Amino acid sequence: MTKEKFPVTSAVRLLRTEGVAFGSHLYHYEAKGGTAVSARELGIEEHCVIKTLVFETETKKPLIVLMHGDRQVSTKALARLIDAKIITPCTPAIAERHTSYQVGGTSPFGIRNPMPIYAEATIFDLPRIYINGGKRGYLVSLAPTELQRLLKPQLVEVATD
Repeated sequence: MTKEKFPVTSAVRLLRTEGVAFGSHLYHYEAKGGTAVSARELGIEEHCVIKTLVFETETKKPLIVLMHGDRQVSTKALARLIDAKIITPCTPAIAERHTSYQVGGTSPFGIRNPMPIYAEATIFDLPRIYINGGKRGYLVSLAPTELQRLLKPQLVEVATD
């Protein structure tokens, strides 16, 4: 029996360096399938799959928002919280330039350029989360406390259904 080969990405290197206990999970990536596909493929609740979303303010300052897979970000609420006029999603090319990850494989760990990270507060109520490991079709699972320890995100309440 052959052992499954998991990718070694910047995210994985950081998690290993920091001594984080994490699981590796490969799944068949589908373009534009989002978290519904990864949840289905891995047999987990979509609410436990955390999206890494790259946005920018009206002054082109990038930021990351970590959100439950089955929820959306209220950009108006987030803009009010961070005193910005407008927040919009980055284009794939700009998101890739900021993070060094291909869209669909963006991890908040090991990003190219430091930027503010905001996380939906209820993520930390979950016993375990699944988040992109830095490659399309690859999630890592870990305790949300590890995400908090490594990234020190600002907790927000900006989820909509």
